[in-house]
Amino acid sequence: MIAFVFPGQGSQYIGMGKDFYENYLEAQTIFEKAEKITGIPVKALSFEGPLEELTKTENLQVCITTVNIACFEVIKNQFKEILSKLRFVAGHSLGEFSALYAAGVLSLEDTLLAVKERGRVMGEVGSSKPSGMYAVINLTLEKLEELVKSAEGPVVISNYNSPSQFVISGEEPYLTEVAEKAKALSAKVVRLKVSAGFHSPLMERAQQVFTEFLKTLHWSEPKIPFVSAVTGKEETLAESIFEVMTKQIVSPVRWISAVEYMYEKGVKIFVEVGPKKVLCGLISQILKDKEHKVFNVEDRGTLEQFSKEVWAFL
Repeated sequence: MIAFVFPGQGSQYIGMGKDFYENYLEAQTIFEKAEKITGIPVKALSFEGPLEELTKTENLQVCITTVNIACFEVIKNQFKEILSKLRFVAGHSLGEFSALYAAGVLSLEDTLLAVKERGRVMGEVGSSKPSGMYAVINLTLEKLEELVKSAEGPVVISNYNSPSQFVISGEEPYLTEVAEKAKALSAKVVRLKVSAGFHSPLMERAQQVFTEFLKTLHWSEPKIPFVSAVTGKEETLAESIFEVMTKQIVSPVRWISAVEYMYEKGVKIFVEVGPKKVLCGLISQILKDKEHKVFNVEDRGTLEQFSKEVWAFL
């Protein structure tokens, strides 16, 4: 069985989505509608940049989501027979909104308005007090938990990405102090290019504002099973999905749990739908030597490779 997984912030690059836009009507339609719905110049930012403008969270969340959805629509229309093998959809952080669109929980308009508002509230909170995020690589979870526990101010583990990659979020200077201690234990630490400590209690105010907005959207029962990276399991009801999404930006991303859940339920093929191969790498780190296959689909070349090779694994 197959799962479609959708990337979030951090997968962007100049030129993302352009190949599909230039060659498939369904991708063109999504980009045109996204610009109309959000008022953001998605094509110019995604295809030409500059990177600094694209990376602003209020722009980036709409641009990544548009590219993800355009990629999904191309696969759906060009490769219809694969949908019968689709067991789950899931997303990493922001990518969960693309997954909710793919599952039929949110309409295109509601999805794009949601990520536009999410970008706005997260960007605003980000500018209120100095905070941020670091990826911590090659340090055990136990060691990292000890460091976080000993922090003198608000610092939490915000992403459980793979057994060798976690992310910490928190307030300065406490966040950088924890990162430096991790470095002293031979971990690789990388400051993420984000405006604030997302997926942590520092987002409380943003989450309150965002929840009020989410209440205005229409939530439908999923047509394709949706696995939440907030709970690490399938959420089957529109009501429970809404509840989970009201907690999303203050909750850690439990990507390891979500991937393991899908694997245990019979998924052996994971398709990253959207720019880059970040999730493909994390999934292979999580599943290691277990039998599995990862693909990414973001342009004609990767679509062709996927459509040729996937049948050998089904």
